[in-house]
Amino acid sequence: MSEIGLFPLGIVLAPGEREPLHIFEERYRELIGECLEKDEEFGLVLTDDAGLRSVGTRAEVATVLQRFPDGRLNIVVEGGERFRIVELTTGRPFQTAEIEPIQDLDGEEPTTGEVAECLRAYQELVDAADAEAEELDLEADSLAFHIAGRIDFAPEVKQELLESRSERKRVARLTDELREAAKTVRMRRVARERAAGNGEVISSEEELGS
Repeated sequence: MSEIGLFPLGIVLAPGEREPLHIFEERYRELIGECLEKDEEFGLVLTDDAGLRSVGTRAEVATVLQRFPDGRLNIVVEGGERFRIVELTTGRPFQTAEIEPIQDLDGEEPTTGEVAECLRAYQELVDAADAEAEELDLEADSLAFHIAGRIDFAPEVKQELLESRSERKRVARLTDELREAAKTVRMRRVARERAAGNGEVISSEEELGS
């Protein structure tokens, strides 16, 4: 086990994902300052109405975008390995905890067909959003985390993926979420187009049946 400084936020950082942060509270300016000075990581953990979650992600400062005269910072952090909080500790202005790493279970890799389905679902969402697909690293340690870090999923969905110890289950869950997101994007686009045309907006049931 090791002790680490925690940064509770309303977001989930997937391993390999990059996220911009604005650091303004004094205690977190101290935490990030120490991480920069000592080249250390901190723990980013989701906190919401359900409280502080027990599983988070090690994060390192990848880039300092801007330093303000009053000590505030704009930074970009990158997610590393996952961890589980064993025990919260005290003694610093910011929250700290004893943590242990989380490893996937053996024999829980997705099949080639399951990976292909996930990739198709990703492309389906990209097409529905009329966006340009980012090139994916198919050799990434976790395809699920690699894709999830590029989509604006709800924190609850990403937290579920983060806590899973099965890449196969993560890929299956992500495939379902990607398809649901694509369906939602298509329905919203059709609704906007019809509203712009004649003021009539169809229901989701009508859209699904068309």
